[in-house]
Amino acid sequence: MARKDAKRPIRPLRSEADYEAALAEIENYFDKEPKPGTPPADRFDLLALVIEDYEAKHWPIDPPDPIEAIRYRMETGGFSQAELGRLLGSRQRASDILARKRRLTMQMAWKLHRDWNIPAEALIRPQSGQRRRA
Repeated sequence: MARKDAKRPIRPLRSEADYEAALAEIENYFDKEPKPGTPPADRFDLLALVIEDYEAKHWPIDPPDPIEAIRYRMETGGFSQAELGRLLGSRQRASDILARKRRLTMQMAWKLHRDWNIPAEALIRPQSGQRRRA
């Protein structure tokens, strides 16, 4: 990293040019990681924060749809629909949830979060493809 970068204050990123400059500077730290607790390590942490903030504002990534999150976890964890049924109370309930015929309850979401480690924010957001009741 050039010395001039270390003396320049870290500011919020307001443009694509600011973002590109921050990325170029932080890349220098990947080859030689700074020792924790040092000024270069603090600079690295601050750069990472402003980059993360810029990316979150310009390219937000929403949590997945609850049913898609369950399906993904079943696939990656090797869980069957029968296992989902045992977790939720019945095979029919699991089938209805996956077919979007029944909504997840908070109790079901909690069990899926606790037992299958599905992020709670993915389970408690509105499910797509379901109609609202009037």
